[in-house]
Amino acid sequence: MGTNGSTMLEPLRQGLPPLDPAAVSTAASCALPARYEAVREARQFTRGTLGQWDIGERFDDVCLVVSELVTNALRHGLPANTPRTPAQDPPVRLHLMRWSERLVCAVRDPSHDSPVAGEAEDFSAESGRGLFLVDSFADSWGWHPLAGTLSGKVVWALFLLRPGPRNEAGGC
Repeated sequence: MGTNGSTMLEPLRQGLPPLDPAAVSTAASCALPARYEAVREARQFTRGTLGQWDIGERFDDVCLVVSELVTNALRHGLPANTPRTPAQDPPVRLHLMRWSERLVCAVRDPSHDSPVAGEAEDFSAESGRGLFLVDSFADSWGWHPLAGTLSGKVVWALFLLRPGPRNEAGGC
């Protein structure tokens, strides 16, 4: 039944700061095709989901981090021979999970290689700075190999949210 999703996130839950998985108030996920348009699709999915969840204060940070995590999964997490066409089981999946004061973005890809931050000395470089940006904008991040029947890894980023509702005007 729906065990695949919970099994996939078990390593993620184990590696996060102490959070009770039962306390997740909302969660959403989307499968992303093995093509670079998936980055735009991930941003649109994130924008819509955060809008529904009324999370405005970290909106820009979360969208930037999601873009970087998905880009890294597509660039480094897929074997070179992965077909860049729609498939029955897209190899990359984005998960958004919200606790009352925390938001987690997690991206699954089929690679077992650990994510490695590139040299961030050249800030004008077009690549190699993705994990540097993730580290700069998220409150924490990490990765875990998948367990059980799923192969690959999950790279996650944690965002702390302000407690309680706030009525601040925020731009997107």
